[in-house]
This record gives sequence, structure tokens and C-alpha cells, in this order.
Amino acid sequence: MMDFLASLEQMKFSIWVLSSGSVWAYPTILTVHTFGMSIVAGIAALLSMRLLGVSPQTKLAPLDRVYPWMWWAFGINALTGSILMIADATTKLANPDFYIKLVFVFAGVGLLKMIRKSVFSNPNADSLPLPSNAKMLAWANIFCWFAAITAGRLLAYVGPVSGLNSPR
Repeated sequence: MMDFLASLEQMKFSIWVLSSGSVWAYPTILTVHTFGMSIVAGIAALLSMRLLGVSPQTKLAPLDRVYPWMWWAFGINALTGSILMIADATTKLANPDFYIKLVFVFAGVGLLKMIRKSVFSNPNADSLPLPSNAKMLAWANIFCWFAAITAGRLLAYVGPVSGLNSPR
């Protein structure tokens, strides 16, 4: 398995991403990944905060329109995250923190789908009481995205770290 991961890192594109001095390589890919994450997590927080009672005058049903923007940003994150992972595969895929991040990302996506189905996609959402689990879903959603962001940030500091010969 490590041979396969090492072969991913030895692809010309991977070497360019990590070793190029170009601003268009690692810095831009990481910046785009950060912007995508901020859009996904920001929209998730917006939806969750509304369910928790913030801005009660804001109608629920129209908030369903932000989901396409969020999925678009998530797609950008999936692409840029895959590039960053492939370029440093032996380090990232040997780090348990990477898998913790993925668990929280997929849990957050699942919660966003549950929230959309149970609350935001109903055109009569504003005339109905919130589902009984809405606040629990909102808190869990906020927690998952906070944990995913934290785990992603900690990738640079815990477990196997890029550029070091041995795990820290």
C-alpha cells in the first residue's frame, strides 16, 4: 500500500503541487480549499443557527436555496482536498487525524441532508412547528463542522507531519 501511495506522490503533478515555487501550486490550492470550507461550514452554521432560534423572523423555506451553493463549495473542497491528499499521500493517509477529519466531514454532510429533508425543503416550513429533533441536528451539525475544521488544521501538527523523517 505504501508503494502505491509513494507512486501517487511521485507523479509530476504531485511534485509540482508540493515543490513548485509557483503561487499557483500549493498556496492557491490550499487557499481555495480554505475558501470552500468556509462557505460549507458558514452555510451549515447559518442553517443551524436559524434552527436554534437566531433570527426567528427569517423564513425557513427560502433558506433551502443556499444548499446548491454549499454543494458547489463542497465539490471544490473535495477536488482541492483530493489534490492535497494525493500530493502528500504517505503522510496524510498514515495520519489517524486525517480519518477523524473525514468522519466529521461525512457526518456533517449527512446531517445537512437530514436537516434539508426534515426542515428546509418543506415549502410550508414556516407555518409548521420545527421537527422535534431539529435543535439536536443543528447542534450536532455545528459540532461536526467545528471538529472537521479543527482536525484538518491539526493535520499539520499531529501524527506523521510532512517534511519530517519520523512522526512527531
